[in-house]
Amino acid sequence: MPELPVMTSPTSFLIQLSHISVQFEQRSVLKQVDLEIAPQEIVSLIGPNGAGKSTLVKVILGIQRINAGQLQRKPGLKIGYVPQRFNPSTSLPLRVMDLLEVSHCQPDFLQQIIGETGIVHLLKRQVQQLSGGERQRVLLARALLQSPQLLVLDEPMQGLDIQSESELYAYVRTLPERYGCAVLMVSHDLQWVMQGTQRVVCLNHHICCSGTPSDIQQHPAYQELFGSQRMIYQHHHDHCVHGEVTHNQCGNTPHIHPEPEL
Repeated sequence: MPELPVMTSPTSFLIQLSHISVQFEQRSVLKQVDLEIAPQEIVSLIGPNGAGKSTLVKVILGIQRINAGQLQRKPGLKIGYVPQRFNPSTSLPLRVMDLLEVSHCQPDFLQQIIGETGIVHLLKRQVQQLSGGERQRVLLARALLQSPQLLVLDEPMQGLDIQSESELYAYVRTLPERYGCAVLMVSHDLQWVMQGTQRVVCLNHHICCSGTPSDIQQHPAYQELFGSQRMIYQHHHDHCVHGEVTHNQCGNTPHIHPEPEL
């Protein structure tokens, strides 16, 4: 089946997916997915492992073939991307500064982003020698240097200690106002999902539920399970319906595992 074209439209949304389906060797990975992202909106994408989150991200980035549906982008849309993993070849010497300077941005803006992401001390280091958390900060800086209208973060907090994670989450929350970009973050962190985002979308091959964090936080089941503790969120659905989340709509409640106290 030939790849369906990406359409451009003067829509008020940055990106709009309508009835998107993706199959791998006759196996349905995405089924009739509808998703819209508005300017300066923060959206969290959650779901169990194998639910198609990474595939959906690739569709949005334009690097995954779709089998059905329509993808519309705002004309000239610039997307910045922070992947889960970035493992450059060890045979290719690459300093952090070399990676950042590829963006060819204004020197003042480069220094501003370097300072905000806290990577000044890493500039002369080889990218291959960075820790996972250090590498994620560098990748975020590189994405921001592109001045994106939409920033896609695929579980960017992997490898960060608790303090660094908290600081980076706080910084991400400021990005729509600071730089005018929307943020789509794939996350399993319940605290971020409930406190740092404007809209939560749950994917389990299809959009099985969505809504604002306040809709979810008001549920007695949420209060009973989460309280004020900081949890790692693992979302499991056998079935649920499209639209705003209600306690009766989601067939299963999330499984919550409190982090051990330090």
